[in-house]
Parts: sequence; structure tokens; C-alpha cells
Amino acid sequence: MTVAKPSSRTLARAAALLARGRLVAFPTETVYGLGAAADDARAVLALYAAKGRPRFNPLIAHVADVAAARRLVRFDARAEILAKAFWPGPLTLVLPRAAGGAVCALARANLDTLGVRVPDHAVALALLRRFGRAIVAPSANRSGRLSPTTAQAVQFGLGARVDLVVEGGPCRVGLESTIVDLSTAQATLLREGGIAHAAIEALIGKLAQSGSAIKAPGMLASHYAPRARLRLDAKDARSGEAYLGFGALPKLANDIPALSLSPTRDLAQAAHNLFGYLQTLDRAHVQCIAVAPIPATGLGAAIRDRLARAAAPR
Repeated sequence: MTVAKPSSRTLARAAALLARGRLVAFPTETVYGLGAAADDARAVLALYAAKGRPRFNPLIAHVADVAAARRLVRFDARAEILAKAFWPGPLTLVLPRAAGGAVCALARANLDTLGVRVPDHAVALALLRRFGRAIVAPSANRSGRLSPTTAQAVQFGLGARVDLVVEGGPCRVGLESTIVDLSTAQATLLREGGIAHAAIEALIGKLAQSGSAIKAPGMLASHYAPRARLRLDAKDARSGEAYLGFGALPKLANDIPALSLSPTRDLAQAAHNLFGYLQTLDRAHVQCIAVAPIPATGLGAAIRDRLARAAAPR
């Protein structure tokens, strides 16, 4: 694995690797993505293998702009409204695929729908423009594990499974995109994420809640998990645990590793720190991480979603 700063030379090399069916990790505003050419089935197969990801779990196609998205999926009025409001940004729209859309069936998990988004990160957009084709890019980690928000986390999680990591600093948002399914008459929230669902509902009306069918990433019951178990809504930590707080930390024994997602109880700061802080506490080799209560408002709903999936039976 090579890690390189995002120079013109690095982006040219990244685009060339993608064109040859290789894997390239790069930053977005949400998390680091593990990129493969969306129209190359062999490259997508290598991506699934590198992550250890089940092939029934579809991938999101990242594109440089709305025009590129329209070549892959069929927009409706709701999609036009949401794309105008939130793209570039942490919102994925699931729509019926367009005839001739250049995303292979393996990447779509053989569905007739496709998730697309325009990332809000200068490096990601520069790479997409340089490559000139859609890039599928799930989080650059082993499937089910914590999503990486730094290049170093990608190195730690994937090692030699990826050819190049484009270093773009820590991810600004720190949580994956919100996913909304617009492939049916009733818009459905498939995954909480970087945009609060209330902001989406303010534009297109009430969102239905997802069922059990896997139509997008992040819908598996167990996901985003550290090696340690999680104990949620904990007011303190027991002996042998670490503590992930929200707000001022309680008084704890000196041998208990502890971090606060946000000493000022800022949900955006907590989202930004979530995966990185879980990784740090996980490296303390404790059996369990106790996690403070997080309010379920705004970005708190997405944080609680990630924590619930991380704490689910594996």
C-alpha cells in the first residue's frame, strides 16, 4: 500500500490504477471510500473480496455532478429537489437505474435500482473528474468494522488489500451519507447519516422507515463494530471497560480509558469524532466500551444508529 498527498501526479496515478481495475482509497466528507471502477465487474469483485463484504450488499456510485448521476439513474421531481438542496453532500439517492447506465450488475447486487451521490470533498471530486467515470466507494475498511475517517485508519484496516490511499486529512462529517430510496411512490429512509432526515422531510414530505430488504449499504443489523463489545446508554464505566462520553466526563477510576465525543455536547463534533474515538478506545484492549446516552435529535439519530449496529450481536 502507498499513501500519497493529493497532487496532480497522485490523482493521475489513482485514475490510472482505477482504469486498470485496481483499488484506490480516497477521502470524502463522510468517511474514506474504497474505490473501484463502477463499470468493471472484476474490479468490483476485488473490492468485495478486499472488504470481505457480502455480494448481496449493493454499492453506492459516486459521480462528479448531477449530469453524471442522470446518466446512471432516472430522476423524478423529488430527486431534483433533493439534489439541488444537498449535492454535493452526504446524501445518497436510490433511484431506478437508467437504461444503459454504466454500473455493473455486481455493484448493484443485481437490483434494478442504484444508489448515487455527489461527494462534497475537493479531492474526491478532482479524482472523479480525472477518472471520468463513476466510482463505487464503500467505506475503506473490512466489512462490519469501524469506518475510517483518516488515511492511517485505512492503512490499519486494509493494509496491502488496497493499492493506493490518497491522503486528504480527517473527514469533515465523520458519518456515512444519509440514504433515501426514491424508487417507489413513498420515499423511504434507508439509513440515517450526515444529513438529518428532518431536513429531507421538510422538502419532500414524510419518509417511510425501511423494511428488511437490503437495498443500500449500512442496513445490516451488525455493522460499524469495534472488536470490543459496546454497552450503550451508560452513565459510567465498570472495571475493565473503557468509556465513551458525551459532554463532561464523569469521575472514573484512573485505569479506565475515557474520551468525550464532545465536551460541549455538540452533535456535529460528536459525529466527526465517533469512529476515530471508538478505534482509539478499542486499541486499549478492553473487553467492553461503555457509551454515554446520545440524544436522538438531528445528527444524534445517525450516531445512535451506528452505535446500535455496532452493539448488535455478531
